[in-house]
Amino acid sequence: MKLGAIEAGGTKFITAVGDENGNILERASFPTTTPEETIANIFKFFDGKDIESLGLGCFGPIDPDIESPTYGFITTTPKPGWANCDIVGTLQKHYPNLPIGFDTDVNGAALGESYFGAAKGLNSVLYLTIGTGVGGGMISEGKLIHGLLHPEMGHILMRVRKDDSYQGNCPYHGTCFEGLAAGPAIEARWGVKGSELPQDHPAWDLEAWYIAQALSVYILTLSPKKIILGGGVMHQKQLFPMIHTYLQETLNRYVQKEEITTDKIKDYIVYPALGDNAGICGALALARNALDI
Repeated sequence: MKLGAIEAGGTKFITAVGDENGNILERASFPTTTPEETIANIFKFFDGKDIESLGLGCFGPIDPDIESPTYGFITTTPKPGWANCDIVGTLQKHYPNLPIGFDTDVNGAALGESYFGAAKGLNSVLYLTIGTGVGGGMISEGKLIHGLLHPEMGHILMRVRKDDSYQGNCPYHGTCFEGLAAGPAIEARWGVKGSELPQDHPAWDLEAWYIAQALSVYILTLSPKKIILGGGVMHQKQLFPMIHTYLQETLNRYVQKEEITTDKIKDYIVYPALGDNAGICGALALARNALDI
């Protein structure tokens, strides 16, 4: 079975052809420029490929409500030229008979990890990406969570640690999760990109404290069976044991589950099994869902 996948990012698009088992057969990437130029590159890649469905995991905000008149739109993004872009409608017009699965990039990644990766066989998983921004996707009882819009987990408000004087990087909320812990916040606070900081720099202890605080909120409200932490910041693998310790301290044994209270936490909060392929494999999972297989 040949499935098409698009990981639509604010900086670059990745297109791929794969199968229903998450195997990538062919891929390409190109910069995110104007909608017209970028979508023309999508057509150039997929034309003649004879794919059976197409999955699109997209930067947002988006409208994923199939009953909405703006379903398939990228809505209020600050990305120049992309606000109110009918990306699904444009793809559907070019490929009128092709089933198209559409969701946020992080919801797609959550789906990909549940089909092919670290949450395979589980009906509940939280996927967070912590990089240029913070985003979250959640599967509960086997279904991606939607509602009025889609989860915006990066914008929960946070307690600021007493030794942190940084005012936050989010133009909307200041010291929300994204404002305190995304890559630009690390760079603004310490004066260099996180990738340039040594592993034992105090930045990482503070980062782990904020991530653990956010995870405690998600555990208490969403109760995921697995938490997967991806994105550029999480390439700093030394964060994981610190997050585990701070989360145990924060929850203070209120949640009496050995996945949290014991050393099994290292298997509960993990790095994506799909690594940097989580996004494009997530788009394959959306394509698979579009065929209802």
